[in-house]
Amino acid sequence: MAAVDEQKVPAGDDAPNRSQAETAATVAASATATGERRDEALVYAFTNQKGGVAKTTTTVNLAAAFAERGLRVLAIDLDPQANLTMSQGIDPDSLEVSMYDVLVHGLPIKRVIRRREVDVACASIDLAGAEIAMSTKIGRERQLAKALKPVKSEYDYIFIDTPPSLGLLTINALTAADKVIVPVQCEYLSMRGLIQLQNTLSMVKEELNPRIEIEGILPTLVDTRTVHAKEAIEILEENFGDRVFASRINKTIRFAEAPVKGMSVLKYDPDGKAAYAYRELAEEVLGNGKR
Repeated sequence: MAAVDEQKVPAGDDAPNRSQAETAATVAASATATGERRDEALVYAFTNQKGGVAKTTTTVNLAAAFAERGLRVLAIDLDPQANLTMSQGIDPDSLEVSMYDVLVHGLPIKRVIRRREVDVACASIDLAGAEIAMSTKIGRERQLAKALKPVKSEYDYIFIDTPPSLGLLTINALTAADKVIVPVQCEYLSMRGLIQLQNTLSMVKEELNPRIEIEGILPTLVDTRTVHAKEAIEILEENFGDRVFASRINKTIRFAEAPVKGMSVLKYDPDGKAAYAYRELAEEVLGNGKR
């Protein structure tokens, strides 16, 4: 899988000119020095009710960047489209059980975990019927939080990829989460939904999960050639201040190519700009956690 030259990080670019081995050695030393291993997993929900904002891309690649540091990561696919599941080379149609069975039938979550670059709690199309099936359950908003309790001590971080809606599956993710990362495509229409998401988070915080906080808003699919993208980032920073991550995820064909091969972009093109961007984001997120 040869990478196109312009996707590499060249000498003299904004990123340091260092090899994959040097990068891995640096992050491994950093992880050891800062004591990032945890007694109980910190849970992140990746949420935006708008689709096509690189939410799944961010979930899987940030998980892979954490795993590069020697951290134990579980990625949960809570989207009936099962894109996270497929992006790790798992065929959702071949699964006998999935997150549907965990949420609706109380199946232990360990039964649906497959080990790839990170551990993946798999989804299938059956999950599309979960919200209706859960609607009559007592404590329906807490089914995922309940399922996670037995495995939280086995991981340092748990990442939840949510569907592009603010329905019961997403509410379950927000109820189970400690923090929320919001990927936002740098376009005006993509940003308008942030107000609705904020309202939903306020409701969840008041009624279901008082500890939940927005970790950050992540500009994604940035086209640095356009004035519009730069203006969109300025609007984000004006309205959300230091909640906007300093990291930027630029648009690249690598994000379409890597899932076809069933792997993260960090494995598919480890020395490329896209991989470097998610390593930078991992460093920023872990740094925020130490504040």
